[in-house]
Amino acid sequence: MVEVVRHDIVIVGGGGAGIRAAIAAVEADPKVTVALVSKVYPMRSHTVSAEGGAAAVVPGSDDSLDKHAYDTVKGSDFLADQDVVDYFVEQAPLELTRLEHWGCPWSRNDDGSVATRPFGGMQIPRTWYAADKVGFHMLHTLFQHCMRFDRIVRYDEYFVTKLLVDGGAVKGVAALDMREGKTRVVLGRAVILATGGAGKCFPFTTNGTIKTGDGMALAYRAGVGLKDMEFVQYHPTGLPGTGILITEASRGEGGYLINSEGERFLVTRDYGVGQKAELGPRDMISRAIMQEISAGRGIKGAYGEHVQLDLRHLGEAKIMKRLPFVRELSKTYAGVDPVHQPIPIRPVVHYMMGGVDTNVTGATDLPGLYAAGECASVSLNGANRLGSNSLTECLVFGARAAIEALKYARGTSEGNETALRRQGEEEMARIDALRGRKKGGERISQIRREMNLAMERGCGVYRDQASMQQTVAEVAQLKGRYADLALEDSSKVFNTEILTALELGNMLDVAETIAVAALARQESRGAHACRDYPTRNDQKFLHHLLVFFTPAGPRLEKKAVTITRFQPEERKY
Repeated sequence: MVEVVRHDIVIVGGGGAGIRAAIAAVEADPKVTVALVSKVYPMRSHTVSAEGGAAAVVPGSDDSLDKHAYDTVKGSDFLADQDVVDYFVEQAPLELTRLEHWGCPWSRNDDGSVATRPFGGMQIPRTWYAADKVGFHMLHTLFQHCMRFDRIVRYDEYFVTKLLVDGGAVKGVAALDMREGKTRVVLGRAVILATGGAGKCFPFTTNGTIKTGDGMALAYRAGVGLKDMEFVQYHPTGLPGTGILITEASRGEGGYLINSEGERFLVTRDYGVGQKAELGPRDMISRAIMQEISAGRGIKGAYGEHVQLDLRHLGEAKIMKRLPFVRELSKTYAGVDPVHQPIPIRPVVHYMMGGVDTNVTGATDLPGLYAAGECASVSLNGANRLGSNSLTECLVFGARAAIEALKYARGTSEGNETALRRQGEEEMARIDALRGRKKGGERISQIRREMNLAMERGCGVYRDQASMQQTVAEVAQLKGRYADLALEDSSKVFNTEILTALELGNMLDVAETIAVAALARQESRGAHACRDYPTRNDQKFLHHLLVFFTPAGPRLEKKAVTITRFQPEERKY
């Protein structure tokens, strides 16, 4: 019989959005108890790896909420929901100020004011930073603050494998305790998903190994639509071979992109970024780099062709003050010292604009289920996210989802524990059946590799109908082969093979939604650049695409974009 524990709210994911949600819930209600369920120790959540900064208007500066809102909507290629954007820009300064009060060491100007740096697609510097380790400092601050509350009960190294539904509403989760190999049931009157993105669907990504689309897959299989999945952000500056991120802050501080001829191509050639040059949006700069390589102006290297990021003119003092981690990463993983040598870079999968479909409150269409952060599509980012909006998004919508989940939880029942326990026991039996199943003919590594290559071929920086159609077919075939997996390890304690197999199942589901949605969007918008349809088509495609799970395969629906103040216009800089 599975063990059952009960809390008022269950949060899945211990990164920025999840911890912020937990804090918001317990601060709003002195009696509420929160389960914080995370497949890794919270300080290993991927938020910790963010480098560049978090966006918000600095009160009293030349910036304004309207400017931040316009930049976000324009950057999204007019697919962001503008009511969401307005709420976000209003709350952003409050959240970053609150984080400072909790101890986050934002960098400062000489006069003591908060320092900001430029980021791509923004008309004014509004990215708050803490040198180039802002995710590290933000997550430390959040984690340390949450430890003040004994009503936040952590379940570290618990991998959630199923949402438990009773009477048409989510009432908890089934989770594999990796330390003991047992499935446990964690019940709550509301569940918030905050599990991050799905970059590991692709072979070359800045994302850590844990970014396997778990929350997206959980919601998808429970009947919730995934929205805007076709929009996958490539960051322009990843290290060839490893995919390690060289933060956009390096360009915000004045770095140049150069080709094999030493030419600053974003200045000398027309790539649509105008005077923004290196501070153009990520989608446009990624495409510019790929065009330079296609035109024969790339630089050959051990891991394929690339261009270079030149910081030498900034000088050692500025690099060490503003970008010390960039120097450390470059020396360690690329063998170059940016004080003296340019850094090899190429576009790399970085962020999912799409995710679990929610409204501005974080609520899904499934009662009791909420989502926030990168696993959700609220939709703040539309077709392309502006750099440094995402960390702030975790705070703003983590807090909002918690408050709304708390309101919902106060007015709903706990559910039928017997029925929910039975679902947990069925999930335990499913997982135990995988343990040491040696008769299968397929291997995790082979299916994962084929999925990665299929996604890169069909859903890269540039796409076309033929390759996307092939990817859809290949991923569907891989899902069929997944049912014949062979697993060697029959142990219970930290059986990482079981974990990897479950993650692969999640990635296959998410990969299929990405490819199916991309094939259906017959235009080019934001991060979705389709060679067969090279222009944006507002008449036919100014809408969100939702992908729903069915036994017969993914089903697509349209959802209107909320347009309030900013009418679609040509996106140029």
